[in-house]
Amino acid sequence: MQTTRVTDLIRLDHVWFRSQFAALETARDDRDALTSLWAALSARLEVHAAAEEALFYPRLLKDDSDSVDDTKDAIKDHNEIRDAIHDAEGHRIGDDAWWQAVNATEHANTEHMEEEEKGPLIEFDHAASSDEQAQLASAFAAFETEHAGARGISTADKDPEEYVEDNS
Repeated sequence: MQTTRVTDLIRLDHVWFRSQFAALETARDDRDALTSLWAALSARLEVHAAAEEALFYPRLLKDDSDSVDDTKDAIKDHNEIRDAIHDAEGHRIGDDAWWQAVNATEHANTEHMEEEEKGPLIEFDHAASSDEQAQLASAFAAFETEHAGARGISTADKDPEEYVEDNS
């Protein structure tokens, strides 16, 4: 029996994010649908980033020196995603400025996911035992459930250098 890996949960979130950005585009002329879709998507982006920062990247930092640069880059990416989400919150849903912020969110998130999928996730698949993958998967899923809707998490930017120093 194959165990669930934290990297699989992260990849599944990535699939969901891509589908939800596509759903936003499909609902372009329906402000009510946009409101609902964006609320769920933006909150889950925040929770996913917080879960990675609480669980995945601290463990990745234990592997090798390459993970320091990957982690700093991921924190920068999370900050860009957060900033774009916060920008969208300052505009009326469906307006041009809102779409610009949503598109900036999608761009930053797509770049982050692609980098993560080509590097850190693969590296972690090779470095972590199946038991560790399963334990982190359980903790990751519990974190996302506990903080659903971005409940109880900080959505403030983090300094990548401080983050690495604090979590190494």
